[in-house]
Amino acid sequence: MTATDKIITVTEGAVATLTFNNPERHNAVSLEMWQAVTAALAGFAADPAVRVLVLTGAGGKAFVSGADISKFESERASENAVAAYERATDAAYRGLADFPKPSIALIRGYCLGGGLNLALCCDLRICNERARFAVPAARLGLGYGLASVRRVVDLVGPAFAKELLLTARQFDATEAVAMGLVNRVVADDAIEAFVANYAETIAGNAPLTVTSLKRIVDEALVDPDARDEALCAALVKACFDSDDYREGRRAFLEKRKPRFTGS
Repeated sequence: MTATDKIITVTEGAVATLTFNNPERHNAVSLEMWQAVTAALAGFAADPAVRVLVLTGAGGKAFVSGADISKFESERASENAVAAYERATDAAYRGLADFPKPSIALIRGYCLGGGLNLALCCDLRICNERARFAVPAARLGLGYGLASVRRVVDLVGPAFAKELLLTARQFDATEAVAMGLVNRVVADDAIEAFVANYAETIAGNAPLTVTSLKRIVDEALVDPDARDEALCAALVKACFDSDDYREGRRAFLEKRKPRFTGS
């Protein structure tokens, strides 16, 4: 099975889905898979038909269980190899964290290490009742960098972040939703329909408003002295100047569903 086979991309209407397809290893990710993810994200970002991205894992037992440790000897055995691997993973994380359109992580089963980092780069996280979350770096002797730690702290706060990182234990779905690690916990037989409905709901909203809100929320988390308030104001103005704003007003008055075009 090639890296292309292990990263499956599908677009249906306005919703794109990226699936990690390595179920025999609980969707552990190799170097080539990280590189394929980055390429897929760039393609989705450039496709105007795509309004929402869903990430998930094949097989039903795992979202992503982290890096493929079986390949560490070949991919991370030397200093140069470790640096190349880190560049590949950082590119994938940045590509997802900076993805200009809303993203949803559909999480079944294990979401560990790099898999949790991927989920944290998404805008929303929906998991099933059997989901398990952990950052096992402390049990493996791995370093865990500032960007990855910051994502955990930004989402759940320093107390839960330290508990998650220092214990390296697995947290269940109930604990995850209580600490704010995930948005929703949904029964396994309902999660696909739930996420599909969320994705379609978001995709049906005004694209300029949705993408501007995604960016403005990110700016709200930045230190006040570093916020780009001019950009935020420009994004808001673009929404009010858009054809979609006029369409939204007309649809409301005519009591019909709006037909947004993203312009």
